[in-house]
Amino acid sequence: MSWNLKQLSVSTSVVLAILLSYFLLLILVGFVTTRKANSEMFFTANRNSPWYLVAFGMIGTTLSGVTFISIPGEVGNTHWTYLAVVAGNCVGYIVIALVLLPLYYKQNLVSIYSWLGSRFGEKARLTGSFFFIVSQLVGASFRLFLVVGVLQLAFFDAVGIPFPVTVFVTIAFVWIYTVRGGIKTIVWTDALQTICILVSVGLTIAVVNKALELDFSSAVAAVKESPLSRVFDFDWRSGQNTVKQFLAGIAITVSLNGLDQNMMQKNLTCRSLRDCKTNMFTFSFLFLVTNLLFLMLGALLYMYAEREGIVLPGKSDDVFPFLSLNYFGTAAGIFFLLGITAAAYSSVDSSLTSLTTSFCIDFLKIDPRNKRDKRKRMGVHVVFSLLMIFVVVLFRELNNSSVISALFKAVGYTYGPLLGLFAFGLTTRCQVREKYIPLVCLISPVLSYVVNCYSEELLFGYKFGFEILLLNGLLCYLGLLLIREKRHKSMPVTTLKA
Repeated sequence: MSWNLKQLSVSTSVVLAILLSYFLLLILVGFVTTRKANSEMFFTANRNSPWYLVAFGMIGTTLSGVTFISIPGEVGNTHWTYLAVVAGNCVGYIVIALVLLPLYYKQNLVSIYSWLGSRFGEKARLTGSFFFIVSQLVGASFRLFLVVGVLQLAFFDAVGIPFPVTVFVTIAFVWIYTVRGGIKTIVWTDALQTICILVSVGLTIAVVNKALELDFSSAVAAVKESPLSRVFDFDWRSGQNTVKQFLAGIAITVSLNGLDQNMMQKNLTCRSLRDCKTNMFTFSFLFLVTNLLFLMLGALLYMYAEREGIVLPGKSDDVFPFLSLNYFGTAAGIFFLLGITAAAYSSVDSSLTSLTTSFCIDFLKIDPRNKRDKRKRMGVHVVFSLLMIFVVVLFRELNNSSVISALFKAVGYTYGPLLGLFAFGLTTRCQVREKYIPLVCLISPVLSYVVNCYSEELLFGYKFGFEILLLNGLLCYLGLLLIREKRHKSMPVTTLKA
């Protein structure tokens, strides 16, 4: 990392006190929201969450610590072309609201992969859940690894706390405030963490505007006139092609949100399908506005650096942290750290809860209403907490950023089979030979990876971007066609209704 953290003019004890107060506040929220807690509350929040709270809190969940620092920094490389992905995301949320949410609500699902079981059989259900668990465990651990690395370098090294202890303590905090209330607590803590993220971004924009002698309206005009705000790219070979980005944005949202237990579990806590749809439409608008703020911040950061003659780090991901911690003063530095911590932990706590839910419901067949299964659920929660600690520490021991980044990108391929499975189940009435489903779901991401590596040679210079997910899902879909039953079997009544 190229951040000169020593220039942050605040004592280590003050920052540690602020971070500790933040975690204690999360624990307090967890305590308040889990009075008369039961197992059903852990999995479904008794389906009584206000839709507006879920919509607001989901902003924090979608903005991980990685995207928190990546979106502003990437403006220097690809300008505002990422906005096409965001627009596609918003369309994807509409698809989720109109197609997937009614499906999940009609069957009163706790784990969304239960639908795969009713549609194709038990192997499909376990395959979908397995791919989700692998994706979430590695993805959440990667995001946590980056943020803990920042905090370790900034503060914990100064007080002699080793990295494994830092990881253990932070996961322990997450475990404490999620173990009783589960998703009920997450809905509230996500809202708190979203506030921290938005305050962090808003304060940074205000600081940069002041340095550039701009108010908000003149800052918007300056960004609009800047070449950094270029949105459209119609080069068909480019990874930032607008059409490709837009279509990929739709696929990413449907796969990484609509077919993801982590995101859908929150939505399924709303009081009714109508509330859930309202939540999704509202969230899509808030998501667009939030990403516009991040893109605006990115342009302002580069404009500030150019005016001040600041030599920026070589990696775009380091730009936002570098400037916040070195040039914008103590308050901005502290709120940056709080913002990135909130972004990371809003992903980690919900990931831990959804991992526990998916394994308990899909593999252990736990009944959320059965009080006797509480010990099993708490045991699974502990096991996934320990697994997350192990993976984060393993990343540290690898000490190879390219290998770790490649591993993080690789788990993105695991959502392709989920996209293919759900798409096939929704658009056809075919049954498949169930024993081959895991094989198809393994082959499709491998083939996608190979095509992605050699696309420029094989496809006349075409370079895949996010839309590789569409190819992945298509290959899985075609594979399911190949293993379909020759004789037509009627679908279950519940599936036809969905």
